[in-house]
Amino acid sequence: MKEWIVGRNPVYECLRARRRDFFRLLVATGVEEKGRMAELLRMASERKLAVSRVNRAQLDSLAHGEESHQGVALEVSAYPYAALPDILDRAAERQEPPFILALDLLQNPQNLGTLFRTAEAVGIHGIIIPLRRAAGVTPSVVHASAGASEHLLVAQANLAQAFASLKEDANAWVMGLEGSTDAKPYDSVPLDGPLVLVVGSEGEGIRDLVRRSCDVLLSLPMLGSVESLNAAVAGSVILYKALSDRQKRK
Repeated sequence: MKEWIVGRNPVYECLRARRRDFFRLLVATGVEEKGRMAELLRMASERKLAVSRVNRAQLDSLAHGEESHQGVALEVSAYPYAALPDILDRAAERQEPPFILALDLLQNPQNLGTLFRTAEAVGIHGIIIPLRRAAGVTPSVVHASAGASEHLLVAQANLAQAFASLKEDANAWVMGLEGSTDAKPYDSVPLDGPLVLVVGSEGEGIRDLVRRSCDVLLSLPMLGSVESLNAAVAGSVILYKALSDRQKRK
């Protein structure tokens, strides 16, 4: 299965990560070959990748929604999903306690991409998403993540089963983020050990079965008039809290 990645940063990160097969690079006729575009063309040459000059209308047809192709599109193989052992192996390679993000039925590609971008920035070892009913790593998610998805290990799994496995194999604590009265303040629990952080969907939050698999529920303080934060924003806040705790541990 082939798909198109558009936008200079997503294409650049895809080429840099070298985790997919590359088939051809489309570049808009008349585009200036400087900066990031010059780097893309250099990388294409190094990888002996065919480059075709096309009109912008052809590139427009490959973009989704409000995505900007910025004059470039890359035809690639499907996203290479990982397995849970791959994520634990990455943690072991870095000699760090596992640091994993689980996303329960997020369906908005923009939110998923934003969380991927934050997760990559804080050094997450891997991300787990459900097998069904959730957005996968589509070209829109790659674009929303500015290509960060290409450097991440993303596994598709039954979340409850994955948590049970991680608790047994990695002594991980599973902590869900939600605003219920059962949740503890996010700064009252250390997040520096083997950790799985769970962020729920935009509408439903964390499902009951997944919630029951959590060891602890965490909430963020809400001092304003708005009842809750966007899933991507809330998830990003707790990821950086975890990063802070883990850096203090070193």
